[in-house]
Amino acid sequence: MDKMSGKNMMNGRKYFENIEADYIKTLPVKSFKGTIYLVDTVEKLEAVKPLLLKEKTFGFDTETKPSFKKGQIHQVSLLQLATNDKAFLFRLNKIKMPSLLVRIIQDPDCLKIGAAIREDLNALKRLKSMEPKGFVELQELVKKYGIADNGLKKLAANVLGIRISKRNQTSNWARAMLTEEQLQYAATDAWVCLEIYKTLNHNGAYPS
Repeated sequence: MDKMSGKNMMNGRKYFENIEADYIKTLPVKSFKGTIYLVDTVEKLEAVKPLLLKEKTFGFDTETKPSFKKGQIHQVSLLQLATNDKAFLFRLNKIKMPSLLVRIIQDPDCLKIGAAIREDLNALKRLKSMEPKGFVELQELVKKYGIADNGLKKLAANVLGIRISKRNQTSNWARAMLTEEQLQYAATDAWVCLEIYKTLNHNGAYPS
């Protein structure tokens, strides 16, 4: 692996081993621009089922109401699956863990790409017993590219050259109605995982 000006180079691309917060502030803010499907009823789940089953690669994330008391753990509230132009946001606190989502989570031929997914998957398994398969952990993948700073915001900056907002990260994901800002945040987090994966894998040459 060649090193140049503090960066690592692989597959014709250069990435920082570590990336500075001041540098990230100079980057353009980007967010998901496609269609967001908020699924909070069984009827809405059935409506998006054909769209979901056509896809074989998703960006993946979950959101949970933050806990500010020691020992307090909330159940996962939201599951996000995103493609290039569609983001499916499932309100698990309203629809629980339906069999369709279990099917997708357990499908080894359906790629789900996320960052720091271990706790996400543990939270889902607390809702329903399942064996997650077909997951790609970006924090492991980026090691091959000499990247040490592996938080999602830093990976978006390093790999995609963009800045994503984390302002809604600790908002209340179990509230009765999610805000437009929360929906955009949740969609962006899942979508950007897919974009990072595509970029690292030769500008989109990933399994379909």
